[in-house]
Amino acid sequence: MRSDVPGLAADIARLYADFPVADADAFADFHVEVLREPGLRRWMRPLARFFFDGQPSFIPLPQRHAFAMLEWGLNWCVASHAHQYLAIHAAVVEKEGRAALLPAPPGSGKSTLCAALVQRGWRLLSDELALYDMDTGLVWGMARPINLKNASIDIIRRFAPEAVLTRPVEGTTKGTIALLKPPAESVRRVAEPVRPTWIVLPAYAAGAAPAMEPQGRARTFMLLAEQSFNYDVHGPRGFEAVGRLVDGCGCHRFRYSALDDAVAAFDTLLRESGA
Repeated sequence: MRSDVPGLAADIARLYADFPVADADAFADFHVEVLREPGLRRWMRPLARFFFDGQPSFIPLPQRHAFAMLEWGLNWCVASHAHQYLAIHAAVVEKEGRAALLPAPPGSGKSTLCAALVQRGWRLLSDELALYDMDTGLVWGMARPINLKNASIDIIRRFAPEAVLTRPVEGTTKGTIALLKPPAESVRRVAEPVRPTWIVLPAYAAGAAPAMEPQGRARTFMLLAEQSFNYDVHGPRGFEAVGRLVDGCGCHRFRYSALDDAVAAFDTLLRESGA
């Protein structure tokens, strides 16, 4: 990773403080850069661009969006190239040996719910990418920062005042963005995969009472296939893998509004599983 954007190194150091630093000559899956645009754009309304293996990969964005752009770019690198896994757009959390996969379209409250759970003792594997090993049935995570948007930022600040977040950045394509530092224990256990116990489809609804209800396996299958970045790449193997994943998990849909109620509902799910 390389950058000449002022302040980006400080953001990385703050949110990735608990990760080990690799040796300079260590193998790297991806070589990425976030570099300032040349010419007048270096000084007037300065822009920065994400590079993958030396090639510009996206349109330039304002320099103040550099850290968010880096995180989005890393997600793209993994989703577009790590085809040894079935990459599913889902959060993954674990507690006491039981793991929940939370696939959901944008706007469902997935990342907010994930952030709340990991602030109350659940281990973070990912808030964005579930990496499903189709041979072993295990899910791998990266324990990277959680991406919070708009109202979710203040919601998590009130819910967990001790949480470490970046300064909010306004005006991105996703609105106002802040990134939440992953818990040190989640980082320490980043190399431990999980076998999913539940697939839970979250949906935030203002004022709604918490409701954890059974979800049909066919609908769950369709959602997982839709939310997979490389389902089509794997063909029949991907189809069979999603089928095994769904068959091996309890499938639920979960409606919520208050985070304390949501955490209690997941702890009840854990308790009722016999953990």
